[in-house]
Amino acid sequence: MVSINDRPEHLETDFLVIGAGVAGMRAAIDLAPFGRVLVVAKDTLEESSSTYAQGGIAVALSDDDQVSLHEADTLAAGDGLCSPEAVHALVEEGPARIQELIEWGVEFDRDGPKLLFAREGAHSRSRVLHAHGDSTGREIARTLYHKAVSVPGITFLSFSAVSDLLLDTQGAVAGALALDERNARCVELRARAVLLATGGLGRIFQDTTNPDVATGDGVAMAWRAGAAVSDLEFVQFHPTALHIPGAPRFLLSEALRGEGARLLNLRGERFMERYHPLGDLAPRDVVARSIVAEMERDGAPHVLLDLSGRGPDFVKNRFPRIHSTCLAYGIDLDRQPGPVLPAAHYAMGGVATGLDGQTTVPGLYAAGEVACTGVHGANRLASNSLLEGLVYGARAGLAMGRETRALRPGTPPPPFVVTGITEAELRSLTWRRAGLLRCAEGLHEALHRLAQSGQDPRPPAGRAEAELRNIHQVAQLMARSALAREESRGAHRRRDFPNPWPGPARHSWLTPGGEVEFR
Repeated sequence: MVSINDRPEHLETDFLVIGAGVAGMRAAIDLAPFGRVLVVAKDTLEESSSTYAQGGIAVALSDDDQVSLHEADTLAAGDGLCSPEAVHALVEEGPARIQELIEWGVEFDRDGPKLLFAREGAHSRSRVLHAHGDSTGREIARTLYHKAVSVPGITFLSFSAVSDLLLDTQGAVAGALALDERNARCVELRARAVLLATGGLGRIFQDTTNPDVATGDGVAMAWRAGAAVSDLEFVQFHPTALHIPGAPRFLLSEALRGEGARLLNLRGERFMERYHPLGDLAPRDVVARSIVAEMERDGAPHVLLDLSGRGPDFVKNRFPRIHSTCLAYGIDLDRQPGPVLPAAHYAMGGVATGLDGQTTVPGLYAAGEVACTGVHGANRLASNSLLEGLVYGARAGLAMGRETRALRPGTPPPPFVVTGITEAELRSLTWRRAGLLRCAEGLHEALHRLAQSGQDPRPPAGRAEAELRNIHQVAQLMARSALAREESRGAHRRRDFPNPWPGPARHSWLTPGGEVEFR
């Protein structure tokens, strides 16, 4: 057990990157020419949300595609809330970032010498690249890690849960405090600038496709440091997560439906055509809500995803990781449909940033899923997340490199731990009251229960207490934002306010000590 009560050791670097996924690694590579870079991973360097990304990476590189079409599809999926500037930067810079990956060694799937592009829901063209069928994120993360290791000036620290940011006397970020449980030490990391690349927050929900490390740490730490957060009410629930008692909610990629998989109810009927003209290839939020509606109509615990008609060994050869995982739990997708239901998958909102990753706190940057540039709006277009990590990780790295602040001492915000509620109770509460379908009554209930839990003014004694504190804070911020948005838009659905507000869409904005604003 290690606590920040312990006298901390000190490490100094020019730039601190918290998180070792695509966004963090890509930023570190561009930061290295400007000074020393330290990349800190909460678990192993391989354990990040990026490595779980199966569906692929979207980019306008095929012969029949255009950047403008990718841009239009992204804007349409975002349901009026996308930042046009952020979307343009994503799709315009995406092709160069992909060519860079290929030069660095990423082995995307090919049809002979040509890149193989797949079609996914809400895309007007086949523009999604995959690697090894369903291991795209893992392949990109592997390549970026090997590239980063080869760059002088980048070092790594794994198994260190960053508990809080350090603030100087002017309120600027001066580093972070890490709990290195493997070596039973507390480490004060001083840096000229800090990048949050901590990934998602899916573990605040009972059912999620996210890895165990996705506990909303970056959002919570930034909030305690005084940063604004935006659009936290928009959480994408992936429609097809494996539903087997005792099994993790393993993601069954959208690419399966792109290859012809059909959604069936437990009577064996196709149902998506009743809900959307695109049927099984409708946008994710539509598919997820349609599945819930079908389950509620039939009183069923799940629906079925059927790809058995593609012939023997199709799934085994095309999606080997998905096939082997399902087979381990007794489901052979080449011969039988798999039971699925929606699960929390991706946060469109997060720490509010500009297009180069700057937050509202001096010296603090954010990139990837933890950040909110407005690029995804109210609903992320499938397979844009890995591209976001590449494009905005590189942008944040270059912007951080221009920081001229000297190293300076800093202190963390006042410590506390959450008492009176367990992680399991908290995740069940958010799933039931702030999940896929919401209403004022349920959100008020969630906020009341969260407020009832106590706070003990002491530092967290290890990673578990630090994570519970972060989950608790992010759940409160999300519920507050969802309660204030009295409309339905994109991935945010209110039973009591089923229609969108008239006029232009507005982003939620929340700062410490303030109420939810809409801008």
